[in-house]
Amino acid sequence: MKIHLLSAAVASLITLAAVPPVSAAEIKVLTAGAYKQVVLALVPDFEKQAGTKVIVDNGTTGQLKKRIESGEAFDLLVITPAAIDELAKAGKLAAGSGVKLATVGIGVVVKEGAPKPDISTVGKFKQALLAAKSVAYIDPASGGSSGIYVDNLLVKLGIADEVRPKAKLKKGGLVAELIASGEAELGIHQISEIVPVKGATLVGPLPQDIQDTTTYAVALSAAAKNKNAAEAFVKTLSGSDAAAVLKAKGMEPAK
Repeated sequence: MKIHLLSAAVASLITLAAVPPVSAAEIKVLTAGAYKQVVLALVPDFEKQAGTKVIVDNGTTGQLKKRIESGEAFDLLVITPAAIDELAKAGKLAAGSGVKLATVGIGVVVKEGAPKPDISTVGKFKQALLAAKSVAYIDPASGGSSGIYVDNLLVKLGIADEVRPKAKLKKGGLVAELIASGEAELGIHQISEIVPVKGATLVGPLPQDIQDTTTYAVALSAAAKNKNAAEAFVKTLSGSDAAAVLKAKGMEPAK
């Protein structure tokens, strides 16, 4: 009898050892760079309350679209509404799952402690660009919405030939980092990409006549592995707790 009980106990232990440990639920969020800081600020509390691990990865709008079209797995996407519509039509996003989150404008940045140029009018903004030894913005070829807009704006203002030769183009990430490091004198990027960078100072938004405001929205992947957790995080991103974070990051809640 003792031998029988011992054998049963050993068999039970072997069975338990063969069972893999239960892991917490996990969701992957792909986000446009301008919204990354907002997502990261909301993740810790959500992870504690929901018991769900959130993996955050970012890129330009163009980069994210290519990654998704190539089959990259994810649960949530934060990007422009136009891109969401396009990806939903392609079957990459769950139809009707899009929720608008926030808007952000484009601003001008200089190194902390440097004189702030006057950009209060379109004419003075042009003068500031022409006077700067170097101007940084996102490389339009990378698919970043602000870089595409800025490059087209230079043409519209008639100063592309003067500014492009001294441009410091960033493939992705934070233009303000080039300003803080001294690699460029003046930068143009979305305000939410300027505010968090130490060593850089926001001069202000572009003049209203040439301002470009981007709206960001979130949508579920059509193949989300953890739909319930993803939907719960959407509520966090669009809830009242997000409003204060948006303000701190230089954004406004979407209307």
